Amino acid sequence: MRPYELTLAAAATEIRERRLSPVELTDSVLERIDRVNPQVEAYVTVAAEQARSAAREAAREISRGRYRGPLHGVPAGLKDLIDVAGTATTASSRVRDGHRAATDSTVAARLRAAGAILTGKTHTHEFAYGLTTPQTGNAWDGGRVAGGSSGGSAVAVATGAATFALGTDTGGSIRVPAALNGVVGLKPTYGLVSRHGVTSLSWSLDHVGPVTRTVEDAALVLAVLAGHDPHDPASLDTPGPGHRPEHDPDLTGVRVGVPGNYYFDRTDPEVAAAVHRAIAHLEALGARIVETGIPMTRYVQATQWGLMVPEATAYHERTLRTVPELYQADVRILLEAGELMSAGDYLRAQRARTLMRRAWARLLEEVDVIAAPTVPMTAVPAAQETVTWPDGTTESVSDAYVRLSSPANITGVPALSVPVGHDTAGMPIGLQLLGRPLGERTLLRVGRAYERTQPARALAPVA
Repeated sequence: MRPYELTLAAAATEIRERRLSPVELTDSVLERIDRVNPQVEAYVTVAAEQARSAAREAAREISRGRYRGPLHGVPAGLKDLIDVAGTATTASSRVRDGHRAATDSTVAARLRAAGAILTGKTHTHEFAYGLTTPQTGNAWDGGRVAGGSSGGSAVAVATGAATFALGTDTGGSIRVPAALNGVVGLKPTYGLVSRHGVTSLSWSLDHVGPVTRTVEDAALVLAVLAGHDPHDPASLDTPGPGHRPEHDPDLTGVRVGVPGNYYFDRTDPEVAAAVHRAIAHLEALGARIVETGIPMTRYVQATQWGLMVPEATAYHERTLRTVPELYQADVRILLEAGELMSAGDYLRAQRARTLMRRAWARLLEEVDVIAAPTVPMTAVPAAQETVTWPDGTTESVSDAYVRLSSPANITGVPALSVPVGHDTAGMPIGLQLLGRPLGERTLLRVGRAYERTQPARALAPVA
């Protein structure tokens, strides 16, 4: 096995036991970037020389017995919304041409302190305002969408061009591309991971989290990222439980809620079948399956857009008025639409969110996790704009992808996407697990139990 093919956990073991050098691993990943990035465009910026220098320093530290932990000497990509001192943060937009960060974001500083090695910045849908990342091709079929807005991060991990990556998630932007590219994506509890130094889309919906090849890897990254940060007003000052899942796949006593409404409505039959097979497997591991109902479903999309659109427009108010021509058309239209929303609309969305949070809290008293599809369909062709369901309903591709992921952003609950197979076209399918606030340990336990009893997943078959 070549070094770039290793999972984070496997690479960490090899480095800790001094069977693999951070230099060897980093060189392997950088060579992989050179090979695949011209095809998939996962990276907007590659920091090759800085990465090699950091790898040499990590190797020296480890040789002297100063091993910092599982991320030490491991290459990572960061979504191009996340500030790294001295490095461009473009948000994949002409609006940010020439911008360089003066200081590290909190998450970048925590990764640096843990010894992780930055290989570069990964593409995002412009300012994270979309669900496709049009610059980036899907890891399994370059003619299909990568998902967004953290499409570059997911494709980098899926192709071996990063051992792990960070993304952001405002309506599903970690989980959607993770599902569409066959990797793991974790949106933590709102406030568990700092957003200081991360370009905002919608302050009350934004989250930062890991994209990895395995659930075990996601737990390793979350353990480094999580924790109070006084620079983020939303940061939780409450210690959460440990994030390392148990290695025992026995799920006896875990109550898994399966929605009888919403999550399986207007869902591709192949996606639904794969998710139901995964749920049956959880039951075989000892979990108790509980049929449940999702509350307030008719208000989900209106609440998501009612919060996100005005908050995004407020953030971009100055540049929208001074350099509107620098935005891509799809993003500019959404930002301009936000100027037409009233304060009353925004307040109604806030009230709806409060009610939804309370309703979900009651729901999550009855079950430990909810299991459902991450997205209702696999990756569509890049030129496809709408999808029509058997009941005659037509919706935009973006609306379809955000529909099943946005409830976790509105309510702030943690959500994990785990690969559970492929459709007949060979495109990945994702299972979404949702849990109580600060319930990451349980989500990771369930996801890891499923993962440990499945064959090891291969990287996407790019050249």
